Amino acid sequence: MGLASLGSGSKGNGTVVALGSKVFLIDCGFNLKQSERRLARLGLSGGDLHGILISHEHSDHIAGVAALAHKYAIPVYASYGTLKHDLRGVSGIPFDGDQPFEIDDVTINPVCVPHDAREPTQFVLSDGVETIGVLSDLGCVTSHVVEQYRNCTHALIEANHDSMMLSRGSYPQRLKQRVGADYGHLNNEQAHQLLQHIAHQDLHVVIGHVSEQNNAPHILERTLQPLHNSLAALHYATQAEGFGWLGQQPIKRQISFGEVM
Repeated sequence: MGLASLGSGSKGNGTVVALGSKVFLIDCGFNLKQSERRLARLGLSGGDLHGILISHEHSDHIAGVAALAHKYAIPVYASYGTLKHDLRGVSGIPFDGDQPFEIDDVTINPVCVPHDAREPTQFVLSDGVETIGVLSDLGCVTSHVVEQYRNCTHALIEANHDSMMLSRGSYPQRLKQRVGADYGHLNNEQAHQLLQHIAHQDLHVVIGHVSEQNNAPHILERTLQPLHNSLAALHYATQAEGFGWLGQQPIKRQISFGEVM
């Protein structure tokens, strides 16, 4: 079991989840060279991935999907609405939001979230022992979201911006309104409120999709500090480095002489 990040932020996102015998990449917002380099940093190559799960069609989540999927023949999974977007020739496998499906020993639950995309989902994956949730790019916390993520043992949670920094920052007014709206991104306080609902002593949390312009580490840490005693651990992902393996790094897939390369 493992959770790691290629990078997390408005310039590109990619989260790696290893469960059971499978390794999945959730979103890929980096070009092929960057993706390969970032995977290698985690001890993986594209050939170790059993699937790419796409949350929605925004470029910081799909820019590198086609190149990586084509080079390594990786199956791509996305909602029907997301697949209506031009994914540069990727023939994805569609799923219905909020309808769990299985890939061998892993159950994947695509959770519908409020975001300004065609049919956005986030993901909860489970092998029956560990449950890993990835939750970013949503503008508000719904009771449905809380219920779906309540039983996670590991989770990446968005805390995109500080509301005051966003309002006083350099973004155009229209973009400020989009980011701060109910179909935009979670602010620090919303992330805190979400974690209050799902926190338990066995939950390991990584905070991601943190804005480099509209947030600051000291503000984020101050907001989330009261939660430390309610969680097993609290980590932070960055745009440049993501974060390393939380949990055990997966064993690289071995190819025997009997397999077709």
